[in-house]
Amino acid sequence: MTIRGDGVEEQRLSKTGEIRRMAKDDRFKVLGVVSRASVRKDKNGKNYWDIALMDDEGIIEGKIWGNSRWWDKSGDGQVEVQDPAESSVFGELVGKTLGLAGQVTEFKGQLQYNFNAVYFLNQEKFPPHQFVQRSPIDQDTLEKEFFDLLGSCGGQVEAFLRYVFFERKLWDRFKDWPAAVAHHHAYVGGLLEHTIAVARTARSLAGTYSESGYEISVPVAVAGALLHDLGKMDSYRLVPAPEMTVVGTVIDHIVLGYSTFAALARDFGLEERLFLAIGHILVSHHGCREFGSPVLPATPEAMAVSAADELDFRLFCWKNSVEKMEDGKEITDYNVSAQRRFWKWEQGNGA
Repeated sequence: MTIRGDGVEEQRLSKTGEIRRMAKDDRFKVLGVVSRASVRKDKNGKNYWDIALMDDEGIIEGKIWGNSRWWDKSGDGQVEVQDPAESSVFGELVGKTLGLAGQVTEFKGQLQYNFNAVYFLNQEKFPPHQFVQRSPIDQDTLEKEFFDLLGSCGGQVEAFLRYVFFERKLWDRFKDWPAAVAHHHAYVGGLLEHTIAVARTARSLAGTYSESGYEISVPVAVAGALLHDLGKMDSYRLVPAPEMTVVGTVIDHIVLGYSTFAALARDFGLEERLFLAIGHILVSHHGCREFGSPVLPATPEAMAVSAADELDFRLFCWKNSVEKMEDGKEITDYNVSAQRRFWKWEQGNGA
């Protein structure tokens, strides 16, 4: 499909992955579903939109300035909309399929995306769910590893995990849920992908230190990792792109997750010491109070899960930043989430 408006040159459509590799002044057109949008005022009091658009390759964030043109292409032909803020078509953008025409610009030394034309498309012909990004890892592969991790726990811990995910029927939502709306694994299946990575690493850390003579329970570390982000099922929703819920905004996933865990543990009859050990992992997994944990990790199992969670987040930020780099560069743009620039020292063949 081509998206075209008066005075806008026709060109082929790009994917978000390709756009992230473009250079300053490159122009593009893209189709996707809006995952975030807010109306703000510029210094002259005119409306502009801060927007994030998702397709199956990822998300790009940018600005729709007040001089941009807006078109309704949901019917036959196209109609220009003069006041999008008051339009019934453009009144609520989140979860809608749009076409955007834009240009790569630079602001304070960093590339950004400015959109100069917006097209509201026929939502039945271009259903939003077809543009939602999914985990790049095959679903069957993720599910198999999850079951392997769960089955490795044994005893009451494994029985409790099976109760949580299957008898209480959380699995159908859990396996498709996002892990965030922006910072990491912000796509369908992201929560499962992230959880498995954390559990895999926590199991390896716990096993290594157990073999070194430390008193550490590998099953408790794995269980805590598999449950550590349980609250994200209440903190986010898919509409169809990931979005924060009200309760997720004002209470947060750590508290929500512990509350769900505690209720399920009481219903199941989880032994009290296991209840405390696993619950402690949930409330401490962010590692420090300034990152939202009400307590610091105080057990080897909690420290293993916290370290694994942090590592998976940092490595995801590294990968995401590296994928956005222009060819020939080895230092990334500043990553706001990780609060650093990353270095891709290896350029293809390995050391």
